Parts: sequence; structure tokens; C-alpha cells
Amino acid sequence: MQRRFYQVDVFSSTPYKGNPVGVVLDGQGLETEAMQAYSLWSNLSEVTYVLPASADQADFQFRIFARQHEYRFAGHPALGTARAWLDAGGVPQNPRQLILECGAGLVPINIDGDVLSFASPASIRSGDLEADELKELVTILDIDPATVKDSQWVDNGPGWAAVLLENSEQVLEIVPKIPQRPGRWKIGVIGALPQERSPEKFEFRALTIEDGALREDPVTGSLNGAATDWLIEAGFATAPLINRQGSKVGRQGRVYLDRQDSQLWVGGATTILISGTIEL
Repeated sequence: MQRRFYQVDVFSSTPYKGNPVGVVLDGQGLETEAMQAYSLWSNLSEVTYVLPASADQADFQFRIFARQHEYRFAGHPALGTARAWLDAGGVPQNPRQLILECGAGLVPINIDGDVLSFASPASIRSGDLEADELKELVTILDIDPATVKDSQWVDNGPGWAAVLLENSEQVLEIVPKIPQRPGRWKIGVIGALPQERSPEKFEFRALTIEDGALREDPVTGSLNGAATDWLIEAGFATAPLINRQGSKVGRQGRVYLDRQDSQLWVGGATTILISGTIEL
């Protein structure tokens, strides 16, 4: 069956310098196995499938697949799916805000031209890493333990653990060592940018290691959201701010973050680069 398909570049105002997401707009009737199979075949970091909303206040529902894994929430897929839905003629109940329904519940998306911003959902796992957990991450990152300023679970869906280093140079110098044992690690590495780069405050890297393979995410909304919430609460940052990500993989990701009434909003540019149909 032919289904409408978009590929959207998220978190960069420069085309092909953000993070792409595949969006299947007509997901109704697809079995989970078919969604998972296409996501794996596409080799995109995430693919989403749009479905009718089950909650009255939601504009639509969507599911997120990252290869063989389904996420309850992820940031750039949420923004990319919202942009595709709007471009395809979707009309939100509120012209200034979309309400998306996903595994994390209802997620508001503010609309401001080409920039969309999501309300960062609450973490499902937070708190300090255990000593053995941090030791393992330090070993994987192949860094001096003395360079670690702090660490925290910042999992709002994908499973991120964050490690804060002293500066952005240390972040960009990391060459991870892949563990010999099977397993899956999702590591966010953060370092402060030089002060003269204000309002850009932190350099982020998002590393996924699974069964002997390393993937680096170009720009990651979920990690930026949960980690920035932690950085603000811990006194390392104040809002509003801009985080930079993707430098190590040739991207120009910029993530805009602000707090309104204790809610963190995570935003960025969204650009449709491919549209058409797909056989699924």
C-alpha cells in the first residue's frame, strides 16, 4: 500500500546539517512488526508512524521506532513528525500549539514559524549513577575520571545517562572504546563551551553502543531536554540557553531551551527535505 512519507531535518537551520527523521503519515493498519522492519531497513536513527488520536485533546498519535526498539518518547522525532503533519495539511485544534499523543502521554508542541518546541516530559529515571555504573561509562569513554564534574540518569524515554565534563574540548576529544561484552549503552557527554560563545552554553554528544556497534546521534532533543533540566536544577546552567551538538559528525545542530513556569521547552528549526510516498 502506498503511504505518504516525509523526511524532515530537525535542529538545524542549514539543510542536511541537523538530524533526519522519517515520517509515515498513514500509519493506521500497519502491524508493529512492519513498522519495526521498515525502521531497521531505513537505517535512519528514528522513523515515526502517525495514527489517529485516542485522546480528545490530542491532534494525532504517533509511534517512534529506533531500528528494532520502540521509544515512548524522543525529541527530534516529535518535532519532525509535527512539521510533516502540518505540511501535509493537518490543522491543530489550537493554531499556536499542537498536542501529540505518544507512549509518554500528551506532549505539547509550540508553533513559531519554522521553529517548533516540545514540552520536555518528566524523566522516568533520574538520580546519580551508581559508582560501578559511572566507572563503566568512564572506561567506555576512555577518559580520566578526574575530568568528570558530575553524572546523572536523564532518561525520559530512550534511556540516557549523562556525564558532565569540564569543557567542550574534552567532549570532542572522546574516542569511545566499545565494550567486549554484549549490551546496550546510551551515553550523553556534555561540556561547557567557552564563555565568548554566549548564548551557546554546552557541547553535547549522544553515543549509543549496542552489540559491538557505535552510533553517534547528530542532534538529540530528548537528551538535551532531560540533561538541561538536570543542569539547571544542579546549578550548572540557567535558562534560556542554546546547546550545540553534531560537531564531531559534521552537523550544525542548535537546540533552543527555555523554562516557562517550571516547564522546560526544547526547540529547533525543522525543514522538510523529502516528501512523497512509500510502499508499506
